[in-house]
Amino acid sequence: MDISNTPCPPDDAALLHAARRGDPVAFQQLYQRHAPAIHSLVLRLCGSVETAEDITQDVFLKAMRFLPGLRAELPLRPWLKRTASNALIDLYRRQWRTLPLDEEEMTAGPDAPPDAGAEASGLLRRLPPVARTLVWLQVMEGWSHREIAARFGRSESWSKSVVSRALSQLRGDLEGLEENDG
Repeated sequence: MDISNTPCPPDDAALLHAARRGDPVAFQQLYQRHAPAIHSLVLRLCGSVETAEDITQDVFLKAMRFLPGLRAELPLRPWLKRTASNALIDLYRRQWRTLPLDEEEMTAGPDAPPDAGAEASGLLRRLPPVARTLVWLQVMEGWSHREIAARFGRSESWSKSVVSRALSQLRGDLEGLEENDG
């Protein structure tokens, strides 16, 4: 996803400059402005409040370390979202080393708990965390299958397959909800 032509909001740029000079209030303001969105993204992807809190904190610790290298003229939030997504992917990859996942584990079984309502987030929660993450990164965040595959250390066809099956499951779930409502 190319953000190079999107200018940074003026307030973010000023806060970033002040934070680089060591102003803790400026960094706190950046945190207060962006942490809810980062937390929400990670929570949406993994479904775990604790993991979302941990990754959000880690992302801002990383931002603090990388302040001198962050370009003030570019928006900060896309960098934070990419960093958070990568942190979650790293967590999944570490888990795969201890708990190998089969392809069947990438889609929920028929006994997955139903959520009330047909809203997108409710339907997404029916997917296992890895499948949910791939769908969100590909559809909502604009990551290519090549980017996803490279980041997960898998093949591009793996990414396409997981996303395709997850979207098929979501379509089926949505049709089932519509039939029950009708």
